[in-house]
Amino acid sequence: MAFTHLHVHTEYSLLDGACRIDDLVRRLKELGQTSVAITDHGVMYGCVEFYKACQAEGIKPIIGCEVYVAPRTRFDKVHELDSEARHLVLLCRNEEGYRNLSYMISQANVDGFYVKPRVDLDLLREYHGGLIALSACLAGEIPRRLRAGDYEGAREHALMMRDIMGEDSYYLEIQDHGIEEQRRILPDLYRLSRETGIPLVATNDAHYICREDAEAQDVLMCIQTGKTLDDPNRMRFETQEFYIKSEEEMRALFPDHPEAIENTAKIAECCNMDFSFGTYHLPEFQYPQGYDADSWFEKLCRDGFARRYPDEPPEYRKRLEYEMDMIRRMGFVDYFLIVSDFTGYAKSHDIPVGPGRGSAAGSIVAYCMEITDVDPMKYELYFERFLNPERVTMPDIDMDFCYRRRGEVIDYVNQKYGADHVAQIITFGTMAAKGVIRDVGRVMNLSYAEVDVIAKQVPAGPQNLHITLDEALQVSKPLRDMYEEDERVKRLISTARTIEGMPRNASKHAAGVVITRRPVYEYVPLARNDESIVTQYVAATLEELGLLKMDFLGLRNLTILDDAQRMIRQREPDFDLHKIPDDDPEVFRMLSSGRTAGVFQMESSGMTGVCTQMKPQSIEDLTAIIALYRPGPMESIPRFIACKANPKLISYKHPMLEPILSVTYGCIVYQEQVMMIFQQLAGYSLGGADMVRRAISKKKAEQIEAERVAFIYGDPDRSIKGCIANGIPEETAKEIYNEIYDFANYAFNKAHAVCYAIVAYQTAYFKAHYPREYMAALLTSVLDSTDKVAEYIGECKELGIPLLPPDVNESRSDFTVAPGGGIRFGLVGIKGVGWGLIDALVAEREKDGPFRSFQDFCERMYDHDLNRRALENMIRCGSFDSMGARRSQLMAVMNPVMDGIAAARKRNLEGQFDLFGALSGDENGQDEVPLPDVPEYSRSELMNMERETTGLYLTGHPMDEYREVIRQVRAVSIGAINSDFASEGGAQQFQDDQRVTLACVVTSVKTKTTRNNSLMAYVELEDDTGGIEMLVFSRQLGEAGSYLKEGTALLVKGRISVRDEKSPQIMCDFLQPLASAGESPYSGGPATLDRPADRPGVIADKSRLYLRVPSISDPSVAYLRKVLVMFPGKSQLIFYAKDTQKRYGASCLIHTSLVREAREVLGEENVVLK
Repeated sequence: MAFTHLHVHTEYSLLDGACRIDDLVRRLKELGQTSVAITDHGVMYGCVEFYKACQAEGIKPIIGCEVYVAPRTRFDKVHELDSEARHLVLLCRNEEGYRNLSYMISQANVDGFYVKPRVDLDLLREYHGGLIALSACLAGEIPRRLRAGDYEGAREHALMMRDIMGEDSYYLEIQDHGIEEQRRILPDLYRLSRETGIPLVATNDAHYICREDAEAQDVLMCIQTGKTLDDPNRMRFETQEFYIKSEEEMRALFPDHPEAIENTAKIAECCNMDFSFGTYHLPEFQYPQGYDADSWFEKLCRDGFARRYPDEPPEYRKRLEYEMDMIRRMGFVDYFLIVSDFTGYAKSHDIPVGPGRGSAAGSIVAYCMEITDVDPMKYELYFERFLNPERVTMPDIDMDFCYRRRGEVIDYVNQKYGADHVAQIITFGTMAAKGVIRDVGRVMNLSYAEVDVIAKQVPAGPQNLHITLDEALQVSKPLRDMYEEDERVKRLISTARTIEGMPRNASKHAAGVVITRRPVYEYVPLARNDESIVTQYVAATLEELGLLKMDFLGLRNLTILDDAQRMIRQREPDFDLHKIPDDDPEVFRMLSSGRTAGVFQMESSGMTGVCTQMKPQSIEDLTAIIALYRPGPMESIPRFIACKANPKLISYKHPMLEPILSVTYGCIVYQEQVMMIFQQLAGYSLGGADMVRRAISKKKAEQIEAERVAFIYGDPDRSIKGCIANGIPEETAKEIYNEIYDFANYAFNKAHAVCYAIVAYQTAYFKAHYPREYMAALLTSVLDSTDKVAEYIGECKELGIPLLPPDVNESRSDFTVAPGGGIRFGLVGIKGVGWGLIDALVAEREKDGPFRSFQDFCERMYDHDLNRRALENMIRCGSFDSMGARRSQLMAVMNPVMDGIAAARKRNLEGQFDLFGALSGDENGQDEVPLPDVPEYSRSELMNMERETTGLYLTGHPMDEYREVIRQVRAVSIGAINSDFASEGGAQQFQDDQRVTLACVVTSVKTKTTRNNSLMAYVELEDDTGGIEMLVFSRQLGEAGSYLKEGTALLVKGRISVRDEKSPQIMCDFLQPLASAGESPYSGGPATLDRPADRPGVIADKSRLYLRVPSISDPSVAYLRKVLVMFPGKSQLIFYAKDTQKRYGASCLIHTSLVREAREVLGEENVVLK
């Protein structure tokens, strides 16, 4: 084949290109084309993925990009002059071209970004080596000039570009998509080629694969621009010709210019850029003088071993020697030195570092080099799970740092290796099943309510995180019914399937950092994400290219532990977190009793339940809980608990399993146990055992069956004896292998579980023995989450620790332990009070002593960022209560005091010095303003002031006076609902559509007019455990809207509604003031999920509701679809459209309120219930 597509936009031309890379390669194979280029808009995101996919199918990949060229320079950013960049296609001839393109794309994104990432002619002049340029589409500089009638300008620019790129490296691109402007300038392009000798090249600017994919690309463009498909003014392609055409189709477009087709093959032959995989490019590490890599590595390991193991046990030393030898053979000495260096920097600067993370904790070398703080010998962890000698890959050591100071470690790495050698890593958000339904629904101009009903039929929960639409249609009958019965739903889902899984946006990896030997742009192109410089390739691609990728994670709990430790040291100066005992009985009693709130990894309702049943007695038990509490292995928890409680229930299929499984009471829990079974019973090496474990977890059927034979009967070629040779009966060996197969899929990395079990134990130890310091640190860490603050304040009450309001003479920036034993609210939690004022306040207090009065405070802080808003908020939240004045009095004198100080400052500046003021020591000459005798605000007013200024009720809660009523109505706590749905394993106690009773206070109300011109309200509710949003529709609003006022305590009956991954909401069925709740017929009954027959207003599930509507596009239908959101269920509802006589199905909960609403909207005669 002579023709090659040299201008192709893949899915990585985000929300523009609709060519999935795998489908693109498959189509080229069908067409018999042997090479293709990738030229995404302004980025190189997909180059490596594209390269690998092409190589796998025997197609030659050509690496390139359609760059944007700035009209002037890339640094000019004046909208009128610089907003419309010109297009230019650049293709890599070789590695030099790749490096130059990577550099230019990096500069375009980092420095040249203005509307689009832009290169300029200066960059092209300097970095054109190894590149071929094509003049691009209608948006290119030459087509632009020709369209404007400026032939001479186009000719001049073409000659300049040839001079820049070189005689054989610049081509005039011709395209014909049936667009009038293209055809109008083609004669000029032909003439230009004749007159200048610049060759022509034919392209098709492909944005999708087949003609029928044009609609999918149109949808992507609408998602990108926020338009709908029915908008005639939306940005769209004029024809449906931008697809991957055959050579015959391309030749038919340009029959008089066959050379333009032949030149594509000529260019393809010139482009020979290959990526190198498996070669490592570790950064250059600077060793201390007198050492090289090996000797410095040796010293760190030996010195660390002597510190960690003073007795130097021979078997431990043997393990160290083995690991050091393996690391040297694999070539990863520098890797360990680099990680040890920045970890050492963090520890030497008192930046908290986690005990370890992932399989790296299985290395004794990492332990001796103080990269980790987990003894792998103590917990029976294996090096081969981390670095497998039989499968050499780059190590992957992820590190946890204090989230507040994580940036300091990254800064250190930047300084050590150079800012241009360090970058953070990109990641892509993709269009997952629910999200793509919502995106396409918006584009189709369907109402939010309609789309929400459809999206909610896609199964949710942890086990369905990666569910596809095809899978959802198989497992969700309501979704399948809607798809089959409603043409609009069918079109929506069918369209969504065409773009599902495509990347939607680029963002920054939460923790990933790459460190390179040469500047990063020589290996990978860069982009800017907010203020961070990120690679354009994802983490997995960077590892394939042999680059050092590290995860610098911020772990909030390390910060909490550090803050708590600093407070503890104020009364116990020698306290050291690392010296606490690891077997404290009080810690395990606390966890076993379910007091897990605030304990790392243990505070979800499900984990709390496991703790109370399992009653952990050691860090090993905590490790098992962390490993088991996940989808899949959770099924083993009852057996684990039963065997732990009653050792007589423990059984082993063979005695050789006992030493391996005894620590987990006969259950296979860890990947390391799977490895040990293969090693001890069948004679595998640990490296070989890890290979089998990987094969089982990836469901490689052929390898699994081959290993079954080797496990039972042996494999002499690999020196594997097999179980039978080790005296294990054949049938027993088969049973063991089957059990391994069942559990290896879910077995967890013990090294990681141990690391997190240690942090969990440390947090539990602090809570058990230093609850005030720990809870103060915990509260500081969650100040940005009102729900978590409320939850932990509730826990403080359970622990008998009072929460004290802010105090100008006691509070510091964070929550602290007050002298009387309570927790003092931190000043940083007061709205409007900035860090400058807080720092100055603390410094002033330490310098000249406590503030003596309100006026003394104002005078001493007047010149330190004290503004009236901050001062008012400090009064209202109680910061001056300890001075004896009422808040009402201080509010009355605030302005006179501040005005008096301002006037005194002004007099001083003007030289009007008050002699008597000076003699009395008051240089301002300001007399104390007397406090007026005004009554204090009411209790409810004071509490509302506290909430308005801090987000919390500090000295009480509106619910306090209703405790008995709350108990009587059996109200559930809002915090319980929120935490249950937020738990890692998914909701356990509550579920979507569950009826609940709440006792709460209104914190805000917003009303909205619906499309049907009726009123609804969004109400924020709160109790002393958290907050939740409630939706109130027109009927309830009409009946009880007068109760919806801020500060009103309410009894609410409603249903939980969960939309995708958002926080749960309450759909209101009934509400009344809590003060009169005892008189209500709705006040009793437990908050549980009722069966339809037990639920007031619910009509039997087998009923059908028929609604006759004028047309399916009638506004009444849109309104009723929105109403249906509030009544999710499995009963059938059918819309009958009179104009087309078609039926459209939906699923809902048939409720008297729904029927009543439908009759009001459509009329009695148009609503039938059967």
